Amino acid sequence: MAKRDSRNTRGRIINAAWALFYEQGYEDTTIEEIIEQSGTSKGSFYHYFEGKDALLGTLSDLFDEKYAQLREILPPDMHAFDKLMYLNRELFRMIEDRVSLDLLARLISTQLITKGEKHLLDHNRMYYRLLRSIISEGQRRGELRAESSVNDIVKTYALCERALMYDWCLCSGEYSLANYAQKMLPAFMGMYRADI
Repeated sequence: MAKRDSRNTRGRIINAAWALFYEQGYEDTTIEEIIEQSGTSKGSFYHYFEGKDALLGTLSDLFDEKYAQLREILPPDMHAFDKLMYLNRELFRMIEDRVSLDLLARLISTQLITKGEKHLLDHNRMYYRLLRSIISEGQRRGELRAESSVNDIVKTYALCERALMYDWCLCSGEYSLANYAQKMLPAFMGMYRADI
């Protein structure tokens, strides 16, 4: 029970922070506002985070929370390739609706620094666990090619998503990330379909 409460407190802080970052901007959001919006305490905030900058790395938590929600509603009989495309579309829609371009660019740039945690590459994240599950099931059902390992397909998928997010940031969000990915991701990942 204590572990769940701990996760809930941390999650409330993260969700409040990202909502405020989106509404007000990162620079204009204070720790006090995050504490108030999350309904937590200053002690709780500093128990989980050294300061506001530490919250930048938690965007991957927000992504994983979205993936956990999507996992619950994925139809079990949906083709594995379609599941991957659906997950991407929904994540990228969430990014467009809830994550400012500036903050996404900051997250990507922090991941390029060789020191510190590389949150986006943590293979214990829900993101990677869900992808591995979908891909291995797709290979068992003959929907995805078995010549490539599960990890190779996951790596390609994650690489494509990062490339699409990077390009979107580089182009200052001048197009819809979700719509562009709907065109490009099937082209990048189509080689793994067994029925092509």
